[in-house]
Amino acid sequence: MAEHELTMPVSEDDVRKLKIGDYVVLQDTLFGIRDATLIHMFDKGRETRLDLAGHAVIHTAPNVKKVPVSNSCPAGYQSICIGTTTSARMERFTRPLMEKNGVRMIIGKGGLGPDSAKAFKDLGGVYLAIIGGTAALETTWIERILDVDMDDLNPESLWRFEIKDFGPLLVAMDSHGASLYDAVNDQARDRRAGALARMGVES
Repeated sequence: MAEHELTMPVSEDDVRKLKIGDYVVLQDTLFGIRDATLIHMFDKGRETRLDLAGHAVIHTAPNVKKVPVSNSCPAGYQSICIGTTTSARMERFTRPLMEKNGVRMIIGKGGLGPDSAKAFKDLGGVYLAIIGGTAALETTWIERILDVDMDDLNPESLWRFEIKDFGPLLVAMDSHGASLYDAVNDQARDRRAGALARMGVES
């Protein structure tokens, strides 16, 4: 297990150095994205003016407040609570996000599936897991909302956050085909089989 501090954006080489079980703290920039954003980008062919190449995206639909534009709120939004949503339903968008938009890291809850694992291995990406129920803490890692695109989808817009010490986040799926979720599932199956065997029950 190693600890990494990465200032965004990052290169493929940076990402290939990360292994499952490592911890990562991100600096500078993070993009917020969610179901509606991805559907509009890839099912409806909508382009974004924001450059995601080399960046991390977090699965979120933040609770924000519309405020006058100022230095502390340059996009006209103040963050109230920015949490993370479950990633599984956005599985099909991992590869296009990486291939078309150059995304390197995805942050979410609950992990992603085999198609995403293959995309991470083929293209050089990782999944960074965050613990559920930590929205209040996550919000303190976000300094400002710098920009927003597709704001007609609010709160499922495409958000650009300025971040400081965002993490630590756990590398749960890496670019070498390893997944902590697979390891946990395998362990659970082995324990179940062992328990059934001790009870004389065929699995």
